[in-house]
Amino acid sequence: MKRYIILILDIILLGYIVFAVTSFNNPKPLITKCTKVNIDIADETTYGFLDAKEIKTILERRGMYPMGQRLDNISPRRIEELLAHSPFVNTAECSKTIDGHVQISVTQRSPIVRIKSINGDDYYLDENGGVMPNSKYISDLIIVTGRCSRSYAQCYIAVLARTIMADDFWRNNIEQVNVCNDLGIEIVPRVGDHVVFLGYLPGSKTQKERDEEISAFVTDKLKRLKYFYKYGLSVAGWNKYTRIDLQYDNQVICKKHPELMKIKLPEPVKPEVHEADHPAVEAAAPPENTALQANKPVEGQGTKPKAEAKPTDKKTDSKPKAEAKKPAEKPKSAEKKADSKPKAEAKKPAEKPKNADKKSDSKAKVNEKKANGKPKAASNKTEAKTKANGKKS
Repeated sequence: MKRYIILILDIILLGYIVFAVTSFNNPKPLITKCTKVNIDIADETTYGFLDAKEIKTILERRGMYPMGQRLDNISPRRIEELLAHSPFVNTAECSKTIDGHVQISVTQRSPIVRIKSINGDDYYLDENGGVMPNSKYISDLIIVTGRCSRSYAQCYIAVLARTIMADDFWRNNIEQVNVCNDLGIEIVPRVGDHVVFLGYLPGSKTQKERDEEISAFVTDKLKRLKYFYKYGLSVAGWNKYTRIDLQYDNQVICKKHPELMKIKLPEPVKPEVHEADHPAVEAAAPPENTALQANKPVEGQGTKPKAEAKPTDKKTDSKPKAEAKKPAEKPKSAEKKADSKPKAEAKKPAEKPKNADKKSDSKAKVNEKKANGKPKAASNKTEAKTKANGKKS
């Protein structure tokens, strides 16, 4: 009997243990619906492509937003797959808790360059060369312009951008990369008024070899440019050159700024002109006394001076009035003569006027002597007449 009783007790104890283990492993949930959704986005302030509202709209569009749904109907795997297809999402994780909360964690794709091609394409490239569409995101990224197709950007420009972004100095000093029509690469730095031509990116058949060759090519060019900045432009000046060519090995070819290539000639010194040395000034000056100049002979002509009037009693009173009127009537002719003959005076030598002056002086003295003798006789006659008149009275 005791053995049966012990066996029955062992079976009951074993059944209780099995029931207890199974019941703890499958507890009945206290909350059956989702009461809260937590969305965590890494680097939201750094990149800004995604936020919680956009994640919510993506899930609501497919009817998979967990808020208010039963926990049994929520599939974290399906939520992760849906978010992973977004062009801005790098990784996505989803989980649910017993208290009715759903946790969603998302990491964004980090853009390294923006493509604005000549054919109108405008998009971003991430670290892996993936294409990200243009959005409201605004960041201080390197802009690639020119003839850049989507395949060339993914195979070549993505490697170039990764190499530049790996160096802190060039990440902060390069603002633009231009692809020429012949697929030459130009970079535009932030400092200085010049463009740097790197050359042509190497190409290989396999992606792995191409990435290695492009990375080594760009590293060598930027290293040489950094040395030139440090020991060349820092001394010569940042705005001295307009183009720096690095396509040839161990060479730096520069083109000067056009304004610095101009030859500055000294300004011509204008000679000082004095009024006394300029003949035109003398000819243009009006005569001070037209009456005296009309009676004076022109120098260099050798003309004889007019004889002076005799000092008689009646004739001397009438002639001065006539002589005073004539010069007033003819000032214009006298001015024309003075203006018309300055050139003749300048051309003739200074020796000829001396003979003419001597002749005119000698004749003037003779006339003065004659004139001095006649007034005495005239004065005697006038005195005699006055005495006779006094006696008659």
